Amino acid sequence: MQAELLTAAVKLAHRAGDAILSVYSEQFDVTHKTDRSPLTVADLRSHDIISRGLRDLTPDVPVLSEEASDISYEQRRQWSRYWLVDPLDGTKEFVSRNGEFTVNIALIENHAPVLGVVHVPVTNTTYTGAVGLGAFRQINGERPEAIRVQAPAASPLRIVGSRSHRGDSLDKYLPTLAPYELIAVGSSLKFCLVAEGSADFYPRFGPTSEWDTAAAQAVVEAAGGAVVKTTGEPLRYNTKPDLLNPHFLVYGDLSRDWLQILALR
Repeated sequence: MQAELLTAAVKLAHRAGDAILSVYSEQFDVTHKTDRSPLTVADLRSHDIISRGLRDLTPDVPVLSEEASDISYEQRRQWSRYWLVDPLDGTKEFVSRNGEFTVNIALIENHAPVLGVVHVPVTNTTYTGAVGLGAFRQINGERPEAIRVQAPAASPLRIVGSRSHRGDSLDKYLPTLAPYELIAVGSSLKFCLVAEGSADFYPRFGPTSEWDTAAAQAVVEAAGGAVVKTTGEPLRYNTKPDLLNPHFLVYGDLSRDWLQILALR
């Protein structure tokens, strides 16, 4: 069943990606939500395709999307299984036309992502990960290839940082990680670089929402890596009224004590 759901989610992500690219190739208007984050017609078209498709696929499984997130915690707390979607992750990257945006679809069971699809429309690259199935990368419709995190980590350490939201929060930790090289990239691609072994470490000390991370977390974990809070516990979902993530770390080398390296414990 898991494999069938993953295949269906990939098809929906590709359909949504095509809709996004049809907007990307033209002039489009940008509005802003109450939190000042940008919104385009591409976000809404992708949301509509995915939400309708998932409801047709699994009518009894709720769907929580960034573009339809006004669901009370009283209702959400009853869910043991649901879809968590970011129809267009990296809208700032979309608006700036640098190609570093993704479509994210995750299946959450008992607060953990058990299946994830991260699709990159501009490069037609799709990352998938699911419990018991492993992690894969597919490029231009070719045969999917298995991916695995890099362990032990490379030297110098390859650290991923946000292109649009880096700030000073990461900079203060960088000296403790030397020698390193910093890779700036947008959206959930940061997770995917760790999952495929192209990067070693992604520490996030800025704000993110649950739909930003769930699908990519499934990919990283299926590739042998970890996504943990600064307490060392795995990042979990739908455990509280708000949908904001705590600070977290993404890494592939499980033999290193990343919390101790950063003096977080």
